[in-house]
Amino acid sequence: MNQIARSHLIMFLFALSFLVPSLEASEGDADPIYKTCLEDCEKSGCVGEMCFQHCKFSSDGKPIDGPWYLQEPLYQKWKQWDCRSDCRYHCMIAREEQRWKLGGKPIKYHGKWPFQRVYAIQVNRGEICLLVVLEPAAVAFSAISLAIQFHGWLSFFILLNYKLPLRPDKKTYYEYTGLFHIYAILAMNFWFWSAVCHTRDVELTEKLDYSSAIALVGFSFILTILRTFDVRDEASRVMVAAPLIAFVMTHILYLNFYKLDYGLNTKVCMAMGVANLLIWGVWAGITSHPSRWKVWLFNVGGTIALLLEIYDFPPYKGFIDAHALWHAANIPLAYICWSFVRDDAEFRTSTLLKKTI
Repeated sequence: MNQIARSHLIMFLFALSFLVPSLEASEGDADPIYKTCLEDCEKSGCVGEMCFQHCKFSSDGKPIDGPWYLQEPLYQKWKQWDCRSDCRYHCMIAREEQRWKLGGKPIKYHGKWPFQRVYAIQVNRGEICLLVVLEPAAVAFSAISLAIQFHGWLSFFILLNYKLPLRPDKKTYYEYTGLFHIYAILAMNFWFWSAVCHTRDVELTEKLDYSSAIALVGFSFILTILRTFDVRDEASRVMVAAPLIAFVMTHILYLNFYKLDYGLNTKVCMAMGVANLLIWGVWAGITSHPSRWKVWLFNVGGTIALLLEIYDFPPYKGFIDAHALWHAANIPLAYICWSFVRDDAEFRTSTLLKKTI
């Protein structure tokens, strides 16, 4: 990478630092009626005439009988809702019914729209019980995206190792093989935890979902810079990746050990997502790559997906909102992405083979 390209890259990263806007809490969190309902539920274990078992924690959210992992096994936490979740959910539903009767529109609570629970049958060691799923559409779309990512990675692996020629040392000619293997692992990890989190939304699954999301987006940003700027020298790759990895790791530590901030994580991911689209868009406009049209197609779909995150709307019938549609939009995007990666591997391999002749 020459000096001019490095200067442009540094200026771009500096400008990107101004893309993350200020943060705001969800409107529902600050609603006085909702807050009062939560406080009463924490003390009495009831919302109206509906009461919940094992509601024994103080107003600061700490269980009186010790941490939750000493009270219930993990599989029980998975199949049923705890006191805090029940209080939040039923206070939210009660408040939304009041707002609807007064002609008000739905608002977000703790960063999310009010969804209707869906119950599924779960069999565990001969015991039949109900598994509560909060966002079934997002869960289904996440599972499909996971399958598409696995199929894309597997086809990429087969292409490189069994269809394209290899170097004398049995390594691939494609310079970005290892990077796309890492990308595949991070992508499948993200969609797995996305499905888990939208099935059972607790603090642990939220942390795993948010952390895997920023890890994937951050690495995608690194991969975008390395591929579009054609960075093949290891020292230059380290120079590009090191500060971004440090930023992503700091952000993950912040989410897990200081504040689990959904708004911050979303805006950081969106800033990097916009940067990815801009860089790939410029690259597709100046390159002679035979599959550049797939980059344009991906950019159009990626822009639509980002608009679904920006122009959010409440769930239709309590089930499908803009975020669920964002999950759906990522299904064809994943297929297009891996299709381009395979084409790119073939194109780069043929180019390098011609140079060796």
